[in-house]
Amino acid sequence: MSEFVLRIDGMHCGACVRRVSQALASTEGLEVKEVRVGAARIASDQEPLPVDRAVAALAKAGYPAHLDSTGEATPAPAVQ
Repeated sequence: MSEFVLRIDGMHCGACVRRVSQALASTEGLEVKEVRVGAARIASDQEPLPVDRAVAALAKAGYPAHLDSTGEATPAPAVQ
């Protein structure tokens, strides 16, 4: 299974994290590994990786996203 990281704009709180998690979890072929404010780490066994499908699901939920070229999720500030 391969992983990729998306950078996600418009996330500000725990409710945003839940909405993003739900949008990704309901998308076929994706396994959500971690969601933090501003980023999500996702796994898939599909080739090529369904990055476009994940980005489209997040756009539909109101969160613009793009592939993180480093593949690393940087720690996000704690949600209060």
